[in-house]
Amino acid sequence: MLQPIQDTLFDTHQVEVYVYRLDLIHPQVSGNKGYKLKYNLLTAKQQQKNTLLTFGGAYSNHIYATAAAGKKAGLKTIGVIRGEEHLPLNPTLQFATEAGMHLHYMDRSTYRNKKSEEVIAQLRQEFGDFYLVPEGGSNALAVKGCTEILPEIKLDFDVVATACGTGGTLAGLVAHLDASKQVLGFPALKGGEFLYQDIAQLLDAYYTQEDLPDTRQSYTLMTDYHFGGYAKKKPTLERFIAEFQQKHHIPIEWIYTGKMFYGLYDLIEKRYFAPGTTIVALHTGGLR
Repeated sequence: MLQPIQDTLFDTHQVEVYVYRLDLIHPQVSGNKGYKLKYNLLTAKQQQKNTLLTFGGAYSNHIYATAAAGKKAGLKTIGVIRGEEHLPLNPTLQFATEAGMHLHYMDRSTYRNKKSEEVIAQLRQEFGDFYLVPEGGSNALAVKGCTEILPEIKLDFDVVATACGTGGTLAGLVAHLDASKQVLGFPALKGGEFLYQDIAQLLDAYYTQEDLPDTRQSYTLMTDYHFGGYAKKKPTLERFIAEFQQKHHIPIEWIYTGKMFYGLYDLIEKRYFAPGTTIVALHTGGLR
């Protein structure tokens, strides 16, 4: 659902803003998660795997969505959770366990090396054979899924904006679009410049796996809107989210989408966009 939003700020600077409501796609596998998991689930089935293992923090929307998607697909799921167990479980992890996901807690030092062969080997020794889905679901297959987001939009737009965690969604947008469109990413993490390298690696893997010519376009990461880092917020952000929701009746949260919309409004106010620009902001879900 593509929803236009109105604001005197937009009128003043002569821009149009639309919100692409990916959060309305599915009650549990909402936002960009379904796109990122689509081909991973298909591949797991093709490889005759019956278990998915993935990684995430205690409030990870990816953990939530993987638990739901795995249950729907008839696959067992294991969530490797960063840090120590805290009881009672928060709503994200409570839902995951109710959906059948086994939670395995990993100390933060080991978690930082979760991609290493040693850590993966230890997990295979403990849990047996599984299909590995990276943290945030971002791999070449996730990029492939995310190339399918924008073709559904029947609108001539100039700019697309998205929140960024692991960079998979933005990589899919970049792989799909031509040079006439501007892509903006709003990292939710402090020091988000590292995502340039991660996104480049995701695109390399995507073009290689799909045996496609490398047609990636340029994009820009707006790294000044993290509000202190991942899962951190400040009163300024909280006030903005409250006002945005009251005015537009669109739910957003402070980890991803709230930061993106705050950044977008700030850029419009600073005349970052030329008059006449049409902007599509992806609502990537993450409301839990």
